[in-house]
Amino acid sequence: MSRNSDRRRAEIVRLATTSGLASVEELSSTFAVTPSTIRRDLARLTTQGLLTRTFGGAMAVVAHPEDSVRQRVGEAFEAKHGIARWAAQQIGAGESVLLDAGSTVAALAHELRSSTQLFIATTSLTVLKELGDVESLHVECLGGRLRHLSQGFVGPTTEASLERMSFDRVFLGADGVTADRGICEADLQQTRLKELMARNSRKTYVLAHAAKLGRGPFHAWVRLPRPWTLVTDDTASEDALAPFSKEGVEVVVVDVEGQVSKAKPAADQPSAPQG
Repeated sequence: MSRNSDRRRAEIVRLATTSGLASVEELSSTFAVTPSTIRRDLARLTTQGLLTRTFGGAMAVVAHPEDSVRQRVGEAFEAKHGIARWAAQQIGAGESVLLDAGSTVAALAHELRSSTQLFIATTSLTVLKELGDVESLHVECLGGRLRHLSQGFVGPTTEASLERMSFDRVFLGADGVTADRGICEADLQQTRLKELMARNSRKTYVLAHAAKLGRGPFHAWVRLPRPWTLVTDDTASEDALAPFSKEGVEVVVVDVEGQVSKAKPAADQPSAPQG
């Protein structure tokens, strides 16, 4: 019995580390034991320093380490640039565009270097470096506290700037994205910021290559108002894509040239109001 308990606890730690969060209800169902048994397991693992208790569950003390933007630049390089090429084609002359932090959004900024008559606001230092010498673009920096790993600005100063603006389109990055929970991020301030970005934009796009679909490596989540559009690459499987359109998300799949290889309109769902 003790051996079974030890195995179960080891598996709980593994699940919390890989998925970012372990809830009592989910663990009880997974291991076919009572919620009180799971609570005792979590209490013991917390005492051992292997988990941190949360409301309704626990999370790993050390989940997936967050990679820096510099580390992510070379990851899925062709897929990211295909996504960026498609995204750039959606932006019309004279539009107001909001660009998030992240390597795929930075690739979009690179694609916009030849554009004119755009108002671009960003929370990304990487985007500013891409566009800082392009005199044909109006570029606004939404400053604040710099997160060095993401090379993005966060915090109340950034949020206050956002509250004074509205945009035609926002392009968001993601550490992971699921159909039911939205965007997964490493930092709670990033989730608050992304919610404001989506709220203040007429059209929301999430740029995420296939490896990020269905992943939740951290503990912070962004629930986006529908409708929103997921843009991913053509290595994404049907199984990975299906939950998104089922949940009312428009899905666009592009190749490395930025050409649409698949487009799935959102299933009929009530739309949340956009701010």
